[in-house]
Amino acid sequence: MTDKKRPVYVQYVLGGLSGIGATCVVQPLDLVKTRMQISGMGGAAKEYNNTFDAIGKIIRREGLLAMYKGLSAAIMRQATYTTTRLGVYTSLNDTYKQKTNKAPNLLISMAMGMTAGAVGSFVGNPSELILIRMTADGRLPVAERRNYTGFFNALFRISREEGVVSLWRGCVPTMGRAMVVNAAQLASYSQAKAYLVSSELMKEGIGLHFTASMFSGLITTAASLPVDIAKTRIQNMKVAPGAQPPYKSTIDVIVKVVRHEGLFALWKGFTAYYGRLGPHTVLTFIILEQLNGLYNKHIMGVEGSKSGL
Repeated sequence: MTDKKRPVYVQYVLGGLSGIGATCVVQPLDLVKTRMQISGMGGAAKEYNNTFDAIGKIIRREGLLAMYKGLSAAIMRQATYTTTRLGVYTSLNDTYKQKTNKAPNLLISMAMGMTAGAVGSFVGNPSELILIRMTADGRLPVAERRNYTGFFNALFRISREEGVVSLWRGCVPTMGRAMVVNAAQLASYSQAKAYLVSSELMKEGIGLHFTASMFSGLITTAASLPVDIAKTRIQNMKVAPGAQPPYKSTIDVIVKVVRHEGLFALWKGFTAYYGRLGPHTVLTFIILEQLNGLYNKHIMGVEGSKSGL
């Protein structure tokens, strides 16, 4: 079987479904990560001591279901970002293989991943912005909450109240983060997997993929969290008409965070971010391979889970 026999759109659909499935599992950690990143904005007192303190306070103050606030936006983010990201990557990968008759090396794979991440994050930025706002809303004073009732309510309100272009607020740091994440993930995952196999510590299978993904998540978290914090704060900030925005750019956020909150504040929510990124990565790819296997078997009539990744 070759990927030529498979319609191109299938890669996009299966990629989006795998991302959605993983997100439904890790959404609470994404909410905690966002809350911790915006804690301390504007010189306010530190709200949470650590990830577990944040989880306890959110459940105590807002209820257990509050951990899934913004789930509709998170699902839409996967339907846009992950669908585009995995679809573009597999398309680039397949095109390279067809033209050169060989698999891409590590550097080329990283370049493909960075390109796919940038394109996917641009397409998914409105969903990302809405997700940030919905997950952050519960920590605001009641009078200041946006109170979006769902993804489409937020989409229409933001477009009407702030303009359609505002849906792409924070697009540059979002794209920067996506490029960093993809480059770090591909490099560290490949190296970890190669080491585990060559040293005969593990054999090919879900266990190997899980271990390599968790290691990759650790490296990716350390590399991308400062950019993610900048993205989160820019997308969550409120700007009154005619007023100066609290942050002007990614660099401005990083400088102000270091100056007012300390250097290590750039890694706020590390545990929650890693706890989300690691499992999300491994779940996404495990689900993707299973969906590919089902599609190949029941639609194409062949065995195997070849996904083009």
